[in-house]
Amino acid sequence: QVQLVESGGGLVQAGGSLRLSCAASGRTFSGGRMGWFRQAPGKERQFVAAIGRYPYYADSVKGRFTISRDNANAKNTAYLQMNNLKPEDTAVYYCAADPRSLYSSDYYASPHRYDYWGQGTQVTVSS
Repeated sequence: QVQLVESGGGLVQAGGSLRLSCAASGRTFSGGRMGWFRQAPGKERQFVAAIGRYPYYADSVKGRFTISRDNANAKNTAYLQMNNLKPEDTAVYYCAADPRSLYSSDYYASPHRYDYWGQGTQVTVSS
């Protein structure tokens, strides 16, 4: 059974930092993609960042967020370092993973291109 478990969310003031982690188990995603999406109340799920052959970011987080993978763990752990957080970054952040070696922008950024999802972790940025 595949599981994705997120951790690291919390409450932070604007300008602060948080680091999210996503640990996958049950299968390897070393040849595929792991990504982060977020969903604020009343809004659709939104792409944040993903990593496969290379990292890929939403324009709204470029220069502030960095996605990485733990190469020592069959690339089954992904991290999202979030710096200079803004109140508009407040949302539930979801980890997603897909084992397929497909790397177009659509495969990185579209939620329906991911087969596995975590339960989400709340990030709240106060002004």
